[in-house]
Amino acid sequence: MAKLSAILDQIDGGTMLLPEFQRGYVWNRDQVRGLMRSLYKGYPVGALLVWETDTAGQAVRGSSGVSGTRSLLLDGQQRVTTLYGVVRGRPPAFFEGDPEAFRGLRFNVETEAFEFYGPVKMKDDPRWIDVTALFLDGTGPVYSALAAHPDTQPRFAEYVDRVQLLRNVLERVFHVEAITGTDKTVDVVVDIFNRVNSGGTKLSKGDLALARICSEWADARPTMRRNLDRWAADRDLRFAPDWLLRTVNAVATGRAPFSALENVTAAEFSDALMKSLHNIDHLLDLVSSRLGLDHDRVLFGKYALPVLARALHARGGRFTDAAEADRALCWFVHAAVRGRFTGSTETMLAKDLETVDREGVDGLVAALRRTRKGRLTIDPQDFEGAGRGSRSYPLLYLVSRAAGARDLVTGRALGQDTGAIEVHEIFPRAALATLGYSRAEVNSVANYAFVTPSSATALSGREPGEYLPTLDADARAAQWIPDGPWRLDSYPKFLAARRKLLAAAANDFLGDLMAGVLPAERLLAPVAVTAEAAEPDPRAAEVAALVAELEALGFATPSLDEEITDAETGRVLAVAEAFWAGGLQVGQGKPVVLELDPEEADIPRLTELGCEVFTSVDALRGYVRRLGEVASGEREATGGFAEQSLADGTLESALFRSIELCRVELGYNPVGLRRMIHDLGALDAVRRILNAPTPSDGFRRLWDEQRLDLAVEAVALEFAGSFTPGELATARQRLRDAGVVNPTGEAPTNG
Repeated sequence: MAKLSAILDQIDGGTMLLPEFQRGYVWNRDQVRGLMRSLYKGYPVGALLVWETDTAGQAVRGSSGVSGTRSLLLDGQQRVTTLYGVVRGRPPAFFEGDPEAFRGLRFNVETEAFEFYGPVKMKDDPRWIDVTALFLDGTGPVYSALAAHPDTQPRFAEYVDRVQLLRNVLERVFHVEAITGTDKTVDVVVDIFNRVNSGGTKLSKGDLALARICSEWADARPTMRRNLDRWAADRDLRFAPDWLLRTVNAVATGRAPFSALENVTAAEFSDALMKSLHNIDHLLDLVSSRLGLDHDRVLFGKYALPVLARALHARGGRFTDAAEADRALCWFVHAAVRGRFTGSTETMLAKDLETVDREGVDGLVAALRRTRKGRLTIDPQDFEGAGRGSRSYPLLYLVSRAAGARDLVTGRALGQDTGAIEVHEIFPRAALATLGYSRAEVNSVANYAFVTPSSATALSGREPGEYLPTLDADARAAQWIPDGPWRLDSYPKFLAARRKLLAAAANDFLGDLMAGVLPAERLLAPVAVTAEAAEPDPRAAEVAALVAELEALGFATPSLDEEITDAETGRVLAVAEAFWAGGLQVGQGKPVVLELDPEEADIPRLTELGCEVFTSVDALRGYVRRLGEVASGEREATGGFAEQSLADGTLESALFRSIELCRVELGYNPVGLRRMIHDLGALDAVRRILNAPTPSDGFRRLWDEQRLDLAVEAVALEFAGSFTPGELATARQRLRDAGVVNPTGEAPTNG
């Protein structure tokens, strides 16, 4: 047992640390509010689990280099980090994350609510006290302010009691369970961590592999992290830690599964990491200077890079010659365009690593050619993608940079006069939308051209029939704009014609690259790319406002206009307005998709693959609001809304269980019901169905299937206490009308 004040002192003294295999801080502000509310009200907040071990033999965070037995926090990192940040006003030494999550917390002495500072609501109101200042400066300044203000004087004594109650949080006693013993190796402790941390961030297979390495080489993860940060800062390229670990694994073992690292020593891992960093930097230089792929949005096919890093390793860090390097780049482009690593990444990596070890770069090319029935070419349909998140966008960028695109107005090579270029829509988006073209058509990549900022300004919003004839014919040809009297009503024909020209240009360039005839001195300098200053887009503004709102609450930053592919087949399922691949909180919950054009996406397949899909901004905002209300304690916890459990006795879980049984047993996916639950919450969704004048389509489908036990009406009767007598009567009547004898909750009839 230990008081909170003593635990915080342990962190200050460096005797409570964090094992290196733990991931960073992921809580959001609602969870911070919820923890403080629970402590204030005396609710249980859970025990702590620590590993007492000699840190001289372990990789830890927060250590000042002093060895000896220390307590490594296994379960409770988020809670302890939160309390340290709120009480001390700064993050602990082992902190990794966004400290804004616990800064600015206020407590209302009248309502006893915890909220984060909002100047409109709280400025000059003495009832809102700064929680961190209370712990740092004591109660004196707070009492003085409450006593001096006429609005708080009448209830001063009551408010003093509440302030003291909050201050007494420091005296809260936590049960601390310790794991001890020399037999508790890092492997054993990691297993324990994953078992007890069921509600938190699970360690991936890569984390598990790295945990053992870190126990022998403490600087392994920090070294990787520093280089990931370096690529983000210096190259605008963002790689996941698992991606870098995949590359190190490829270099060290030539294999794809992380289990291959089990027999790699720390010294061997360190050597492979250093070689991997060298090889990656060399490959990124080649991809940027030869293909023009110079920033994160256009670097597709990232998982092809570990294969090429392995090829470089076999050659001492350099390709045999410039021709082999160009063939490797050609393979890289075709692998990316075909989405080779968007499906079963580990399977494809395993095949390609085996091939590159056995047959080198030429073997990779031959193997990929075989999967294409001997054709290694770019097709017009490869430019059919929509938006910057599609694979078509980096392909267009590559062709524009590498195949000699010229500015439409000046006729000079892109990047020659300025280091910046912009995305210009040849047919203006607003005009296309007015004529009723679909979102996919309006955002077609084949409608994009890259031009200088001044040219983008001059051409913005103008109809093609007006300005294209005034441009130099050679400049149009250098942007693969087909000749013709293009009008808004001929937009689909324009797209088809331009896709053919782009595909031909791509094949010409890649053919020269494969043949090794491009001059070695032909190098491309990086450029900065911005979007065209288009007419205000209400949808984009709405999405941007939502993202900013969620980020302010401590949720993760999503990818925008992101192409989402089927993990099993590589098929494109959607180009979502926003995509949280790791969940709203990284490592917690399911991937979240915001898709505002559901008719253009495969929603059933997305949900089948475990994504939370929202088809309106308000639906996602409401979902997050309900999660926040549960996390902060403002709404009774009812099992959550993330469908993470199908057997926890709540209405939400019962509904999601019925949905899952419909999908598995009947081949029927009730997407509409799932959407209603996300939009309205489970209780309101059921009430809307019960108060509708007629049964739903889903009810009739289940009637036909003779599975009305899965109907919403049947589920509602299992939770009779949540509904009015009239709603329950409706549920029973519908089931009786469909032939169900004695629906749940109804007494059997006599006779």
